[in-house]
Amino acid sequence: MTDLPHIASRLFGTPLLVARAKLDVILGVLGPRLAGGTLEPLDIGSPPARGPEITPEGIAIIAVTGTLVTRSGYLAAASGLMSYGDVGDAIEAAAADPRVRGIVLDIDSPGGEVGGLFDLVDRMTELRRARGKPIRAVANEAALSAAYAIACAADDLTVTQTGEVGSVGVVAVHVDESAADRQAGLAWTFVHAGEKKVDGNPHEPLSGRARADIQADVDRLHDRLVALVAAGRNLAPETVRATEAAVYRGEQAVRTGLADRVGTLRQAVLELANDLARKSIPRTRGAHRSPIRKETAMQTDPQSEPIPEEDGTRPQPDEGGGAASPTATPAEPVIPDAVAEAGQRLRAEYAELAAVAAQAARLGIRVDIAEAMAKGVRPDALRRSVLEELAARSDAADLVAASAPAGPKPGAESPIVKRAKEAASRS
Repeated sequence: MTDLPHIASRLFGTPLLVARAKLDVILGVLGPRLAGGTLEPLDIGSPPARGPEITPEGIAIIAVTGTLVTRSGYLAAASGLMSYGDVGDAIEAAAADPRVRGIVLDIDSPGGEVGGLFDLVDRMTELRRARGKPIRAVANEAALSAAYAIACAADDLTVTQTGEVGSVGVVAVHVDESAADRQAGLAWTFVHAGEKKVDGNPHEPLSGRARADIQADVDRLHDRLVALVAAGRNLAPETVRATEAAVYRGEQAVRTGLADRVGTLRQAVLELANDLARKSIPRTRGAHRSPIRKETAMQTDPQSEPIPEEDGTRPQPDEGGGAASPTATPAEPVIPDAVAEAGQRLRAEYAELAAVAAQAARLGIRVDIAEAMAKGVRPDALRRSVLEELAARSDAADLVAASAPAGPKPGAESPIVKRAKEAASRS
């Protein structure tokens, strides 16, 4: 059974970082119970097991859902509550897991309590610095108030087409039960020491002093929240404050700077995997210096001293006056730096195309790598084409991976490669 008095102490008379619509639902459902009504408490059972999903590419997907609280032990998680400690533990475990290369937060939350939020954001910042693993967030379908603060602590934020972000504000609720007490024949008397000890209690109208104290606390917390969001989104604090806790959806959120792009959870995971694949490809330049440079220098300046060999000996002059190797073994063919670098770039480009094709194949999209290479399609253009194909198969809620379509007829051009080639030519 739920501990209703304990819930009341966490809901009323304390600042909350929760969207107004969610607060209305909480007050409407729990209000009669918390105000001493006759409705039976809710029996919500035991909390379900939670754990991050790790994709084959090493991306950990961590769900941040429901109302966020300091601790969820007093009410089973099945009721839709999630604690900041649980979120932090999941992120830390993923950051320490050698299988995990990057983290995506799948956020669908209206926010919640203040206590624990700022500590979680500090913990996320430290984990990113210590482990070096990227953390990205997706508002799928809501990242509001406290949940939006968590999203701002990530490297970037994707919002779905109908997803909501924002609600950068703080609210505190006071319930005046004095009229109901009188109707019930109840008269409350408080004997206390300390002038402010019983300020804001529900059995008396809210005094001016108590209201001013609560407002001051709300304002201080709002200042901290605005500073957190401004730093995370690289916005001026005045810009964040000017939103007046409004909620922004999809493209509107991107235009106002509160999100980076519109997309789905699957697209965000795919993009992070591709970014990590590109970073893992070595791109060394000039790693092997060509002996041609040494020979050219010797020919340019005949009076220069011969350069010692690796064993410390110096080449002796031959009968023609030129420097000769101590042995008569002919030198191995020398590959110029430009040719080596071109080969390195070609291999890197093929690896990127292969990574895009592998990701696309898992989502049921066939890509002909050989055709893409033959037509000179760049990896970025091919990646955009795959994402466009994914978007065409998606609905407003999520992208459903379809089975691989039948391959093109012999000699026919791959539609994905064709689309990538057209996109590259336009750009």
